[in-house]
Amino acid sequence: MADTLEIIDLRSDTVTKPSLEMRSAMASAEVGDDVYSDDPTVNSLEERVAELFGKEAALFTPSGSLANQLSIRSLVSPGEELICETNSHIARAELGAAATFSGITTRTWLAERGLLKASQVLDLAKPDSGPYLVSTTAIAIENTHNFGGGSIQPIEEIALLSRQAKELGLFLHLDGARIWNAHIASGISLLEYGKYFETISVCLSKGLGAPVGSLMISNKERISSSRVWRKRYGAGMRQVGILAAAGHYALDHNISRLADDHIKAKKLAQVCANAAPSTINPDFVETNIVGLDLSQANVSALEFASSAKQKGLLVSALGKSYLRLVTHMDITDEANERAGAILQELLERAFVLK
Repeated sequence: MADTLEIIDLRSDTVTKPSLEMRSAMASAEVGDDVYSDDPTVNSLEERVAELFGKEAALFTPSGSLANQLSIRSLVSPGEELICETNSHIARAELGAAATFSGITTRTWLAERGLLKASQVLDLAKPDSGPYLVSTTAIAIENTHNFGGGSIQPIEEIALLSRQAKELGLFLHLDGARIWNAHIASGISLLEYGKYFETISVCLSKGLGAPVGSLMISNKERISSSRVWRKRYGAGMRQVGILAAAGHYALDHNISRLADDHIKAKKLAQVCANAAPSTINPDFVETNIVGLDLSQANVSALEFASSAKQKGLLVSALGKSYLRLVTHMDITDEANERAGAILQELLERAFVLK
């Protein structure tokens, strides 16, 4: 199959390629030198995204990790503490950047599917701990939660955490790389999400299909300071309006269509559950991520991924027994059906008694 049919890539929604229409918008973008704040396309994108979330300003960055790191360093001083969920992107997938670049210490809480419970977080937080113990300064929430299987954070828990965090003098950061998915699946507005956080990061190069780009969103003071730190980290960019134009196109055309990705993910989850019920509960698949538990299989996640690749399907092995599939705009209905058939075959084989 791999020799005759196109490869189906479900490793991540970051693998999407810009459409011809998006490329056309990029080619015709008006540009300037962004280090001098002279790129009109970048400037308009930053203003647009800040307004979407009800904030004063935003800063275009080449990656979501940088947007996260600029955000948390604007909230937490060296030697102070950020707390986040154990399997959050900031804790697991940013290579210790908070400690390496900003001198930030981190503690975590473990939550099933990464779902927020405000009381659990506040029990962990230790603000104003005096001269001998580290003090918590900020809390990071990821929505949707990547390693939680694309789970959507309960808005009532976010609101409760925000209210009680303010009473304790704690800041909140939203890692909103896939906040667009949460918005479409839940119907909760971006403005509603935005009002609970001091800083926000959002990604344009996942489900929205842009080739590059994320933004940090906050007030003018933090963005101004973070612009300096972006340059200090080597991420000052020049005629980057070419990339910002892709971001504008993505916002114009690719938000509402995320619902299609969610439908495809649910279909894959149902196929997998039918073939091997212990791997996933389809009811938990809310957005575009399908996480399979292979702990009871007779193969590892890496072995399963290798077998899938031989059949023309690319998936991510993220641990000994955890397999992740991510639907996106480049996956057609036909490709999704083929992916489901491959997964069914391999799962039935993986769960045959030895």
